[in-house]
Amino acid sequence: MSPVRGADIPCLEQDPAYDVHWPWRDGPLSQGLTCVFRVKNEARNLPWVIPPMLEAVQHVVLVDNLSDDGTPDVAREAAASIGAADRLEVHSYPHRVSRAGTEHLATRHDSVHSLTHFYNWSFSHVRTAYSMKWDGDMVLTTEGVGVLRDLSWQLHDSGAIVAIPRHPLWIEPGGQVAWLDLGFKFLEPWVYPMGPEFTFVKAFEWEVREFPETSQRLIAPEGLCVELKWLDQDEFSHWSAMDFDESRAPRKRREWQVYSALKEGRGEEVQGLHRIEAPPGVHVIDYVTDTWLPHAERPLVRRGRRIES
Repeated sequence: MSPVRGADIPCLEQDPAYDVHWPWRDGPLSQGLTCVFRVKNEARNLPWVIPPMLEAVQHVVLVDNLSDDGTPDVAREAAASIGAADRLEVHSYPHRVSRAGTEHLATRHDSVHSLTHFYNWSFSHVRTAYSMKWDGDMVLTTEGVGVLRDLSWQLHDSGAIVAIPRHPLWIEPGGQVAWLDLGFKFLEPWVYPMGPEFTFVKAFEWEVREFPETSQRLIAPEGLCVELKWLDQDEFSHWSAMDFDESRAPRKRREWQVYSALKEGRGEEVQGLHRIEAPPGVHVIDYVTDTWLPHAERPLVRRGRRIES
């Protein structure tokens, strides 16, 4: 009988259930792409988020962090609705995680309350050679499903990382009208190999996934993903401060600018912000992801500098 391997990242609180044990230490990982969601109170979004992702990748790991809206059950129901319940794996992370910004900065990287440790623990459940960080409010378009499905086998052994542009979609109450932000290019690396050179480390505002300087970097086309923003709820509650200054958080500063303009009825004044109204009986999320974006003229983002996380 082989000896029990020690933790790769023991947690500060000495709770062995939340130590990090990297899967590649146990042998080769299987070919494919696993999507990892770290979620809290995303029940509203997951019926749009989960089905297309399970159409695109081999496996989904969802880690719930203290939701009180039934998020895990909604995720399971969404997977079952397309016959993919066996490819969804749900875990619970019952520790309060420091919010991005000053709280994160003040929390030790190996604490169960750290974003960094939370992410590493979540990704330690991946058993495929590639993994993808994804948020519980990001919806693949019909194009996005096809692109990720192809990538899931093309990337094997390549060592490449993939950045995917996303487009914030601000949804008005009622679900018939939304505002799509195409004024800036929101670009972030989402898809990485699994391995010791691709783990999460603590950065100034949030966690950052490391990768070698020699890694090939691929950029996916625009129009593959929208990020849901609901105008009837607080989209900034996961931040511990609202001081989005010039050097630290340009992406959040743009979101705050758009949110403020829309709440004040000034959406038409914001460059690159498009008002979209869905046909009667069709939710605007479905209309944008299935029809509007796939048929929109390219390039989508024509002006404005790129915002990269």
